[in-house]
Amino acid sequence: MALSESSVQDKIEIVDCGGWKVLQVRTATIINRDGTEISRSFHRHIVNPTDDVSSESADVQALATQFFTDEAKAAYTAAQAETI
Repeated sequence: MALSESSVQDKIEIVDCGGWKVLQVRTATIINRDGTEISRSFHRHIVNPTDDVSSESADVQALATQFFTDEAKAAYTAAQAETI
């Protein structure tokens, strides 16, 4: 009886927050026994416009490049300053 575990980013969502967008990333952890899936769990995290994306997947980095413009970063930073 062989167990194996794998992880895959199975969903990346782009959420419009007004003047900027954030990326919601879902990662599935899959447990297989003898090639048959016996468990699947999920972890989610959010990537904001001013976050460092260097450790994110290539797909997330590509979307960040597209959506995290200087204007989006400025709008996000201004909104964060208002909530403090």
